[in-house]
Amino acid sequence: MIAYIDGNMAYKTPTSVVIDVQGIGYEVNISLYTYEKIVNAERCRLFTHQVIKEDAHQLFGFFDEDERSIFRHLISISGVGPNTARMILSSLAPDELKRAIIQGDITLLKSVKGVGPKSAQRIIIELQDVLSKDTAGGLLVVSDKSRILNEALAAMAALGFTKMVAEKAIARVLRENPGQMTVEELIKKALKLI
Repeated sequence: MIAYIDGNMAYKTPTSVVIDVQGIGYEVNISLYTYEKIVNAERCRLFTHQVIKEDAHQLFGFFDEDERSIFRHLISISGVGPNTARMILSSLAPDELKRAIIQGDITLLKSVKGVGPKSAQRIIIELQDVLSKDTAGGLLVVSDKSRILNEALAAMAALGFTKMVAEKAIARVLRENPGQMTVEELIKKALKLI
């Protein structure tokens, strides 16, 4: 098993990099989250996970241990393969994904391309307890964020927007602005997207 690869980047795209390690180029599949972290670097160290299939050997690379850990949790779920897990990590930052799973936010998970309602529900059911134990200190923030999310959805419904339109706009705002924000800020940004 290859734990990490450290070397010069010979080639990079938003979905993969080729890392030159003493004259050998390793092609590594990455998420957009990792790409954003290494886009300006000439040299990098990526934590890896190797997937061996009958017809291919693939390396998946991650900027940090946390992202690799979540990837491994995701691929342990029936119906979630490595490419789907990479798509999830490209759409949601690791902390955002953890919060969504812990608070049971099916809507946010369904907003990821390739994740349907059944897959989103399965991810939450299988990982909620595991991730809750891993992030014992972050649960207060999750409940506060959940309250803000519910208030924003209620306010947008009162303004006449359908639940689906409001949820899509709010999910996009949360994806683009992972930090803390007030209900008012969340609503203002969501209204600009509609």
